[in-house]
Amino acid sequence: MLHDRHPNGRQMTAIRLLLVDDDPLVRAGLSFMLGGADDIEIVGEGADGDEVDALVDRTRPDVVLMDIRMPTVDGLAATERLRARADAPQVVVLTTFHADDQVLRALRAGAAGFVLKDTPPAEIVEAVRRVAAGDPVLSPAVTRQLMAHAAGATADTRRATARSRVAALNDREREVAVAVGRGASNAAIAAELFLSVPTVKTHVSRVLAKLGLNNRVQIALLTYDAGLLDEPDG
Repeated sequence: MLHDRHPNGRQMTAIRLLLVDDDPLVRAGLSFMLGGADDIEIVGEGADGDEVDALVDRTRPDVVLMDIRMPTVDGLAATERLRARADAPQVVVLTTFHADDQVLRALRAGAAGFVLKDTPPAEIVEAVRRVAAGDPVLSPAVTRQLMAHAAGATADTRRATARSRVAALNDREREVAVAVGRGASNAAIAAELFLSVPTVKTHVSRVLAKLGLNNRVQIALLTYDAGLLDEPDG
């Protein structure tokens, strides 16, 4: 990304952040909180999802912090549109409740994670940094809770569709995908499968490309849908 460092370890280029929330008080609070970090630059603010495309064109953010519920175009639709673009910015969704169907839909659409609006300021700052570095902001425990919350009448159809998609992977790619679904880091996957970390990264990239996915969160969701996380190893 744009985050080269001086030899002393300081960042040369700040993370460009766009804030989108229909509540001006929330935007003001986030701007104050995040703008105080020396490695984050607030490049724009929006009040509705219908403003997002134009704002992204104008400000070229690395990360968009996006409210889910907005009056005209919600954060889900805006996330879907953004993540379909070439060179799309990363998206972190804002919500007031962690077991929310809309949060899960946003993750399926390509959001890199979510933060609750009452999350401590330091954790929101860290979430922006992690997403800018390519790491999802979602713990395995929360992922499982969200997926369990979404399980219902469509589970069988979803499983059949997911299994059909996963069939495109070879055995090693499937092993890596399942490990990602369990929340393992690249280093942990490398140790488990006796591979180098660069080789794991290559496999993850191939899984993303073959399945048409944006990030590790989507791999986790697909492996869950396919029932792979319920199956014994081997």
